[in-house]
Amino acid sequence: MESKNWIGGEWITPQGREQTVMNPSNLTEEVGVVHLSDSSHAFEAEKAARQASVPWSGMTGAARGEILYQMANALEEKREELAVLASTEMGKPIGEMRGEVTRGIHLLRYYAAEGVRPTGEVIPASISHVHQYTKRIPLGVVAVITPWNFPVAIPIWKIAPALICGNTVIWKPAETASLTATRLAEIFATTELPPGVINLLIGKGKEIGAPLLEEVKLDAVSFTGSSETGSQIAVICAKRNIKYQTEMGGKNAAVVLKDADLEKTVPALLSGAFRSAGQKCTATSRIFVEKEIAAALKKALSEEISRITVAPALEPAGYLGPVASREQYEKVSHYIEIAGRQGQIVGDNHSRLDQEGFYIHPLAVSGFDIQHPLAQEEIFGPLAVLFEAADFDEAVELCNQTVYGLSASLFTRDLSQAHRFLEQAEAGMVRVNQETAGVEYQAPFGGLKASSSHTREQGQAALDFYTQIKTCAIQYT
Repeated sequence: MESKNWIGGEWITPQGREQTVMNPSNLTEEVGVVHLSDSSHAFEAEKAARQASVPWSGMTGAARGEILYQMANALEEKREELAVLASTEMGKPIGEMRGEVTRGIHLLRYYAAEGVRPTGEVIPASISHVHQYTKRIPLGVVAVITPWNFPVAIPIWKIAPALICGNTVIWKPAETASLTATRLAEIFATTELPPGVINLLIGKGKEIGAPLLEEVKLDAVSFTGSSETGSQIAVICAKRNIKYQTEMGGKNAAVVLKDADLEKTVPALLSGAFRSAGQKCTATSRIFVEKEIAAALKKALSEEISRITVAPALEPAGYLGPVASREQYEKVSHYIEIAGRQGQIVGDNHSRLDQEGFYIHPLAVSGFDIQHPLAQEEIFGPLAVLFEAADFDEAVELCNQTVYGLSASLFTRDLSQAHRFLEQAEAGMVRVNQETAGVEYQAPFGGLKASSSHTREQGQAALDFYTQIKTCAIQYT
């Protein structure tokens, strides 16, 4: 397969540099070729999106919703094909990838229904014979910049609310997910989506991301990715007075109290830490446990981590596949080496594989100070660091010692402590007896502190970002 741009309803193969995509599960297998764009394509996408903006925003919400339903049905028809391609391109186990595509289908249908829901409210006027009300109006042209770790769900949870609100989109996916993005756009192209409503740009951030953000006339930017890049985007957008939304890093904690049910807690900890090879911004990377049960938890974690099946992404029995790229492999391997050399092993895994790939086996360690880089920096790999705490108060205090504030979980049978945790944990998403990852699509997604830029994605909250409020009043006598 080869990547292509989709601009104004036309398929364009950029004539710039090419990158060969190798399967991270099997480095001898070629998946396809990515053709990288230059800055001229960004301006072509702007023109197409701007031309499509007026007629698209002028359609009724019901009409736009009908097209989103078509997109959902088309995606459902190609669900297995897209899941296999995405797993082959970036290494996520096929079971998880099927779930992600299904989530994309549900997101499209969820936002399609918003086309016939209220978009404002009537406000009483202070004088008689005045009808005063508010209405949501679209922003215009929105740039959507998406990561590689959720190559289907994250683009859709940005694009679907943007479209139903009447915006047009310029979508720049991470180059590591370019083949999946191209195929997803091809699927959407089979519907009645008007030309230019979605425009796909394939390329590197420095080559097309920079002109897209700094020169193209945009009305909003929605970004998910690293904290460093997100902070740079925020500065650029603020200078240009462009509405922006940045979802960035996480250093998520799970707190395990002495009364926790370990038979239920351990599987949730493992899933949060090691599913998707730890490549989730909501992954569990820190575990705080009350000292009274620390030994028991360590023993249970050790036993279960040793049983984890590391396998190629398309093997149904695989629990954990490879990381997505050589760059990711080298970065995570550096942290793993530090953890193994300086820490105390809580649990590791030595399963053998018959083929070469970007595999990193799961590891849990202890013996580090809360200010150590392993406890403070986002690793984005299958590594969890365990800390002991004297009691609930110390555990929550340690949990909050991070610049991030995305997700946090508590494991307990004590309802009082559960409510205290929901109040005191400094995270945008807090959960009890559930893993830190896996927030549902109908609920707001986002963090506190350095994890997010104060707005929320998904659910009804997404509609707030992709619209602006107009206040209307008419005197009728």
